Amino acid sequence: MKIYTKKGDAGTTGLFGGSRVPKDDVRVECMGDLDEANSTLGLLRVKLGPAHEWQPNLHKIQKDLMDMMSHLARPSDAKKANSNPLPTEGAQECEVWIDALEGAMTSPSDYFLLPGGNEISALCHVVRTQMRRGERRLVSLMATDAVHPAIPAYINRLSDLFFTLARAEMDKAGVAEEKWQLFLYKRFGSSAAPAAPTAPAEPAAE
Repeated sequence: MKIYTKKGDAGTTGLFGGSRVPKDDVRVECMGDLDEANSTLGLLRVKLGPAHEWQPNLHKIQKDLMDMMSHLARPSDAKKANSNPLPTEGAQECEVWIDALEGAMTSPSDYFLLPGGNEISALCHVVRTQMRRGERRLVSLMATDAVHPAIPAYINRLSDLFFTLARAEMDKAGVAEEKWQLFLYKRFGSSAAPAAPTAPAEPAAE
């Protein structure tokens, strides 16, 4: 079987169920952003080495992303069912891992950080920002078609996870974090907030 079909030469691509849309359709853009994040995650896994303790969880996340993209490729009005599993517990699994990572670190997560530190930490931040971009496109898709709520919840939590993994790597390596500003809720308290935020929503959990 040849890898090329020539069906996309005119700028369209096929969706699950057989319909075709332009390659810059919001659904395709969303899947493309998540595919990019998954590819960077693959690079991160290579950099970590096969024996690293994160490998089993990261491998599962890569598979879950593939499954979620297959579901996003299926319009809600498609007659054909999608037999791929939907990772409905993904968000909760991320939370469990985040809590374990934070519990093992020597300092709390109170600050916006400058991405970097070392190569592994920097790659975690690249995955985090790509997940956020995928999430933004996912929100655009959700305005046009129904999406299972487990998918946006999981994608949202993955960006929090990779922020935490970046910190965990720096903590383990003994690399000092380059801090920018306290999270808003730390600066103004949980019951008060400024009229106009002075810091972006990244990467505090939302």
